Amino acid sequence: MSNIPKEWTKFILKDVTFLNIMTRHIYNVLIVANPYDAFMLEDDGRVEEKIYDEYMALGLRYPPTFIQVSTTEEAEQVLTTTAIDLVICMPGNADNDAFTVARAIKTKFPEIHCIVLTPFSHGITRRMENEDLSIFDYVFCWLGNTNLILSIIKLIEDKMNIAHDVKEAGVQMILLVEDSVRFYSSILPNLYNYILQQSRNFATEALNPHAATLRQRGRPKVVLARTYEEAMRIYNRYKDNCLGVISDVRFPKGGKRDAEAGFKLLKDIRKNDEYVPLIMESSETANKDRAEKEHFHYVDKNSKMLSLELRHLLEEHMGFGDFIFRDPKTHQEIARVSTLKQLQDNIFKIPSDSMLYHVSRNHISRWLCARAIFPVSKFLKQVTWHKLQDVDAHRQIIFDAIVQYRHMKNIGVVAVFDRGKFDRYAHFARIGDGSLGGKGRGLAFLDNVIKMYPEMNQFPGATVRIPKTVVLCTDIFDQFMEQNNLYPIALSNAPDELILSRFLEAQLPDSYIKDFLTFFDATNTPIAIRSSSLLEDSHYQPFAGIYSTYMIPRLNDRQEMLRMLAAAIKSVYASVFYRDSKAYMAATSNVIDQEKMAVILQEVVGKDYGGRYYPNISGVLRSINYYPIGEEKAEDGIASLALGLGKYIVDGGQTLRVSPYHPDQVLQMSDMEIALRDTQTRFYALDTGYAGLDFKVDDGFNILNLRVKEAYKDGALNYIASTYDPDDQIIREGLYDNGRRIISFDGVLRQGVFPLPQLMQMAMKYGSHAMRRPVEIEFACNLNVDRTGDFCLLQIRPIVDTKQELVEDVASIPAEECLLKSTNSLGHGISEEVSDVVYVRWDDHYSAANNPQIALDIDQINRRFLAEGRQYVLIGPGRWGSSDPWLGIPVKWPAISAARVIAEIALPGYRVDPSQGTHFFQNLTSFGVGYFTIDTNRDDGGIVQKQLLDTMPAVEETSLVRHIHFPRPLRIMMDGRKQVGVVIIP
Repeated sequence: MSNIPKEWTKFILKDVTFLNIMTRHIYNVLIVANPYDAFMLEDDGRVEEKIYDEYMALGLRYPPTFIQVSTTEEAEQVLTTTAIDLVICMPGNADNDAFTVARAIKTKFPEIHCIVLTPFSHGITRRMENEDLSIFDYVFCWLGNTNLILSIIKLIEDKMNIAHDVKEAGVQMILLVEDSVRFYSSILPNLYNYILQQSRNFATEALNPHAATLRQRGRPKVVLARTYEEAMRIYNRYKDNCLGVISDVRFPKGGKRDAEAGFKLLKDIRKNDEYVPLIMESSETANKDRAEKEHFHYVDKNSKMLSLELRHLLEEHMGFGDFIFRDPKTHQEIARVSTLKQLQDNIFKIPSDSMLYHVSRNHISRWLCARAIFPVSKFLKQVTWHKLQDVDAHRQIIFDAIVQYRHMKNIGVVAVFDRGKFDRYAHFARIGDGSLGGKGRGLAFLDNVIKMYPEMNQFPGATVRIPKTVVLCTDIFDQFMEQNNLYPIALSNAPDELILSRFLEAQLPDSYIKDFLTFFDATNTPIAIRSSSLLEDSHYQPFAGIYSTYMIPRLNDRQEMLRMLAAAIKSVYASVFYRDSKAYMAATSNVIDQEKMAVILQEVVGKDYGGRYYPNISGVLRSINYYPIGEEKAEDGIASLALGLGKYIVDGGQTLRVSPYHPDQVLQMSDMEIALRDTQTRFYALDTGYAGLDFKVDDGFNILNLRVKEAYKDGALNYIASTYDPDDQIIREGLYDNGRRIISFDGVLRQGVFPLPQLMQMAMKYGSHAMRRPVEIEFACNLNVDRTGDFCLLQIRPIVDTKQELVEDVASIPAEECLLKSTNSLGHGISEEVSDVVYVRWDDHYSAANNPQIALDIDQINRRFLAEGRQYVLIGPGRWGSSDPWLGIPVKWPAISAARVIAEIALPGYRVDPSQGTHFFQNLTSFGVGYFTIDTNRDDGGIVQKQLLDTMPAVEETSLVRHIHFPRPLRIMMDGRKQVGVVIIP
């Protein structure tokens, strides 16, 4: 809005942590009472039990422990041996009253809080007039009500914590000014009971039970003053945090009881703050008219309804309870809101005259204060009606502040999913009480990293975040499996298709339907349904890429979308029990029924291009680079970038390899021939026109494999493509009508259109620092025409680095000793347990057309190795694990999971750069598998003794693959820092 001053549109709210407030507590209470009162407290009052019940009912922690003694001597003995925080002295014996006992204790232990509890009588009242009470914290009137003891403890705790908590978090204070012991002894329990109940109610604004418990610490403090001077001193110290004042009329001022003291006090406070609610209480009816003339609220001390009237005034004027918008003329209720989200949803619907009435009296700021929403309250308190006389501008400012606050509170927190709170401003929530699983934990961790390092969001126009996410915890998986009796089929050897069909026939609990519909409303994008198993991405066993991830389009028909979502969730659950998953379990010595699956529902990052949906940039970042070239160092990390969905990278598609610290040195763009041959020509997008329930075992059944020129037609290549000009035989930066598009990411890497290199550097640096080990991070990026964009972090997992010390210089081992030698190897460490080699027959008659059959042959051999618990060296031409059979052998990880070293051989006319950043490579590094790239066409490209292999007898062979066995183990050595690896002939 143009008429809002700039400082109120561009503001940053500072978060408040409730962890650091209310840190000082009363833990041990010593009660000094005669045997009769002690008996009354113990047996009739059951003080400890009642206090405990009271604490639990109010959601309070740390209920105190009580120790009871009868004499001063016993009290002193306890005080010298136990850490006592509070002493309560009750009516004594005939010759030894509570004041005498308390004075004796206070003389010896001046630091300990000391309270005198006395019965009410005229004798006591006269005694107190002549007694110096200043050495005691307070004197209370004992009427046998254990609630009073709770109030005393809370009053002392408030006194102990107020200075720190006001400064730390902006906690509010209610000032009670009253010198009548009898009156404040009866009003305080009511006041505290109401405040503590209110704190339980506003704790529901928190996002999970732990945060709700902490949030209750933000309740207003109560401070009791007994003279005019004490009241003014307290008020002046905390006036910026005063929620309201409740004052008697007659109390001491200037050392004498003054019949006007209350009026003088409230007038002086009103001069300082025109908005603060002031409540006058008096037993003299004549004071009522005068108080109302002075615009003070009034309660009658003699009224039988006193506590109800006081509660009503607190609700109406100090922000307790619901916020009620009223008609300023009739004072009738127009609207009522009970949560922050409801205020956000209704702020533009309130009539202007009502809005003006509340804004001009600072009511909204006060209501937020009472609910411990201090950052918004503090900000709105500065935007007074005097400074900005525009109702609609106030609405916008309030709305923007709430949105920013809710976003701030969501980051880095795993909220419990709540349909009343989850909207487009919500962020990350869980449904269920089980584990989040590996990916879920990784996402929550990434969210926390973003919160810990706000500098990640320092670039104008670049937002760093995780996509909107809801995790279905592992307990929902357990419930689904048991209620549908799925374990017999799941654990059988049934084919994957049969397992999937049984899972799709099963029923998810109906209780989640409304949650899913709320999630649809909040996201407004297609949804990815991702596996997040207990073992997945755990530190030493990353089950990366083993289970399925499905995507469903955004549909106008919510019921149809709901059916697709249910089918996708069940399909992810089924993938735990597929044949590949079971083989993987065996390879990692895990038991299949220990595996439990959480499921992540997440907005798909991207844009809709009329029937297909994808992001401009997907990427996989690794904070350690096993293939450094040129000026790159291993610790500079490496990124693989691609246009379209990240599944393309995971499936081993052709990506752009770049070090975030050297964005202008891209090997694939260094030479026109390489650029034309080795850059991306196809990309993946979600088919948003596909809506149906025929889910397949292959989770890519609704993913389109498109040519890059389709993205050009979509207008999705701004800043990420260059153009090959065939006439001039050069590659030009940017897009031109004629010529082939080269996915070079030139605009973001070299021209600084968007700070992608800096964001990748930060993600690696902060991610690996927070995890204390090298990491792999998946991300996706939406880039807009105006050069703004979202950098979305999708996943983080550790790269497990073997740190075996290599004593020998691997590079200097003579060629004749080596079966294999690579000067471009991945992996680190030594192994002497492998005696077998499995290799693809390659010769002049080799054809890539046979690659799918080769993959099947190797899968069969691999199973036998798994069954025997042995490993082998695998050798073959082209790229292993490629989804394109013309680039290499299209195996999935489980089909080669028993390999200890994998070698890819570059044949003449069949040279493929090593693939990186895929799930495949995550598994290689996690299991310490060596990956050798050997190009015998180059002088230093490495060695492979194929002749030796061809002359040895085969243990088993097909027309395409041979398995041979050495009598003694091969010696495998890999130097990960120098990228040199060898397999030495025994």
